Amino acid sequence: MHRQAHRREPAEPPDASAAMETAVRFLGARPRTRWELDRRLRRAGVEEAIVATTLERLGELGYVDDAAFARWWGEQRDRHAPRGRRAIETELRQHGIGREVIEAYRSEHVQPARAPEDESLPGTEDERAAHALARHLRGRPLPDEPKALQRIGMFLVRRGFDPETVRGALRRAGSFAKESEGR
Repeated sequence: MHRQAHRREPAEPPDASAAMETAVRFLGARPRTRWELDRRLRRAGVEEAIVATTLERLGELGYVDDAAFARWWGEQRDRHAPRGRRAIETELRQHGIGREVIEAYRSEHVQPARAPEDESLPGTEDERAAHALARHLRGRPLPDEPKALQRIGMFLVRRGFDPETVRGALRRAGSFAKESEGR
């Protein structure tokens, strides 16, 4: 028994209102970059001219702002999964953020000014490394064995922290542990 393949008539490409609806639904989950929205609309079969006008309109309304996305992404990383500057910049590039926006983000976050309600967020690279180390250790003491320290150091390097920052974080954590033992 041979079955005939069911052929669908090619659907018409989405019009401007359908494209806007698709984009807004996509933005509903979390902020998106211009590049991510462009890809999503093209995957939905939206014509290039409609994609451009939709992105332009969303930009005018303030829903698509790559600089705001970079700030949001960095804050989310600091809050939930601390990463070093290099790792955050790599992630931003993967989301289609341009070099100029990343450089502006970098200059903005060399010594970020935090709002009083955000005191819990790490500000400097050293604070982020210490925060990542504390989350990784989950209250356990820093091990004394060189191999274990090396593994923890490599964990922090994989998180995007440079080796000097990692050594400083491990030194501070080690001296803090020795001070608390002496009490």
